[in-house]
Amino acid sequence: MRDGFVSLVGAGPGDADHLTLGALKALQSAQAVLYDALVSEDIIALAPAKCVKICVGKRGDRLSVPQDKTNALMVRLANKGLHVVRLKGGDPSVFGRVEEERDYLEAHNIAHKTLPGVTAASAAAAQFSFPLTHRGEARSVTFLTGRTKDGSIDLKESAVCDPQTSLVFYMSSHNAAHIEARLLSAGRSGDTPIIIVENAGRTHARAIKGRLNELAAEVMQAAFNGPVLIGVGEAFRFARLNAAATITAWSQVQTA
Repeated sequence: MRDGFVSLVGAGPGDADHLTLGALKALQSAQAVLYDALVSEDIIALAPAKCVKICVGKRGDRLSVPQDKTNALMVRLANKGLHVVRLKGGDPSVFGRVEEERDYLEAHNIAHKTLPGVTAASAAAAQFSFPLTHRGEARSVTFLTGRTKDGSIDLKESAVCDPQTSLVFYMSSHNAAHIEARLLSAGRSGDTPIIIVENAGRTHARAIKGRLNELAAEVMQAAFNGPVLIGVGEAFRFARLNAAATITAWSQVQTA
């Protein structure tokens, strides 16, 4: 029996147009695909029809396959000599638990490689036409998780106090009130621009612009159902909320 192999692949934020060429090639050669809940059906369909396809969840507060079971399943399939694609939303290295999976594969002597994907912050920036950094106003960008293993959020990083640092919170809608309060107490101005993006990178994405002191109220009123990013910083005042609709309409004309 030939040795199995695992590709840890970033699927991007959802739209198949965001897949890298490397990700597409990995999918087309896959014999088993273990995919996250947020990966779109259009992307999963790019794998061969005879490929084993298993959803392993990973969606906020919803039921998911435990990480240790996902790890064991990767190894079990690879030990059968299969090319296994572990298909992860966004980029595997950004809040994607990729190091846990690499460690487990290496501990079981399974060959593997990692293929990057477009992270949701980059997709949102392109979709709604805002920069993540901007000369003279936003010198750096910091990605933070709005959700930790124990449900808390830690905002001790010095970057949160720097008005020239763009902050992007992933998985953050449930902690919007806490994020607002902690940033204000850390010295961020209540007038700091914010953007809230749901389903970044997908055709049904939506975005709301506002100010930091409106963050919790905006999230509550919007009643989001999909994955949410929150951007805080001067760069986000450049967002053009009609940009996504314009791009979608143009794309539809091109494919008609």
